Amino acid sequence: MKTGTVNLPLHYGRAPRWLFDRMVKLSHEITRMIIYEYGTNEFLHRIADPYWFQAFSCVLGFDWHSSGTTTTTCGALKMAIDPQETGIAVAGGKGRASRKTPDEIRAISESGLFSLSEAETDELIYSSRMSAKVDNTCVQDGYQLYHHCFIFTEKGDWAVVQQGMNDEDRYARRYHWLSSGLERFVCEPHLGICCDHVGGEVLDMTAEVSEETRKTSLDLVKDDPDHLMRYFRSDASQMTLFDFDVLPNPSPTTPPPPSLTMPAHHPVLDCDLGKQGWKVLRNAYELQPESYEELLSLAGMGPQKVRALALVSDLIYGTEPSWQDPATYSFAHGGKDGYPYPVDRDTYDQTIEVLRDAIEGAEIGEKERYQAIRRLGEFV
Repeated sequence: MKTGTVNLPLHYGRAPRWLFDRMVKLSHEITRMIIYEYGTNEFLHRIADPYWFQAFSCVLGFDWHSSGTTTTTCGALKMAIDPQETGIAVAGGKGRASRKTPDEIRAISESGLFSLSEAETDELIYSSRMSAKVDNTCVQDGYQLYHHCFIFTEKGDWAVVQQGMNDEDRYARRYHWLSSGLERFVCEPHLGICCDHVGGEVLDMTAEVSEETRKTSLDLVKDDPDHLMRYFRSDASQMTLFDFDVLPNPSPTTPPPPSLTMPAHHPVLDCDLGKQGWKVLRNAYELQPESYEELLSLAGMGPQKVRALALVSDLIYGTEPSWQDPATYSFAHGGKDGYPYPVDRDTYDQTIEVLRDAIEGAEIGEKERYQAIRRLGEFV
């Protein structure tokens, strides 16, 4: 299931080396502690919790409210987590690194560190690709993904932390996924989406109320798509509304009747089919996908095609999709940017040492373990 979303202002720049090195060390110790106490699945559950992840990034000392909390924290985790030691691997990252996720998943599988079959590896790669495609294509909230981090275990469980950018308001939106409880990628995969502001009209093809639109979109593609051409403008491949007559102005002495005034030829919601749009639909028709998820997974089936099929479905059959934005409305060591105060390096180093002592004590015996935890409590 998709477990939540966070909106963050875009900040540029890098974490200084002295801070990032400490972030790697501290995230390593925190990860070891959680896995030792609760196991790998609990670690995935926490990473998939948007509030816990935000608190985690604040503990690591990055900017508490910026887009960098996602990319830098995931980068630190990727360096800190040793698959052989923890049974957890981190793939992907920001920009070009995100596109290497499938290769990195397969490399871990083939390295022998995880006993994953070829089918299980393919399933992980599919999950990585589909979680990204749903957030980029099915939920059309204006955020283009540029960061994708896929965290998985040797048992095939996984979590996703990915982030998109909105060029208009210069905000980033972070999305969290968890394999546990996920039944279908395209129907209500979100447990909750949290952000500071909700958008206007947002096509959400994952909503339960969009079920009929998903079915009709699939039927439209499985039927010969050539008959859809009459619903699109031939010059721009855009959907159009019928012309509406303008009602005459009412008398000043009588109340105005209900009216609808529209341009003579108005494209609906910029529904361009995109590059080689008809070729993609024709290919989908020849493949005859069995489900909407399979349709979405096809190469080239991006936001424009999904939007076009949804609008045609609504226009012809009245299967209206959801247009409601699915979003709903701490600091330990200071922040990189000095807010609420500069990072206290001595305190940071002491925290790393106390956690390291705690986990090493746990490996020695229970008495030493609780002594270390007690010291941590006294220190805090």
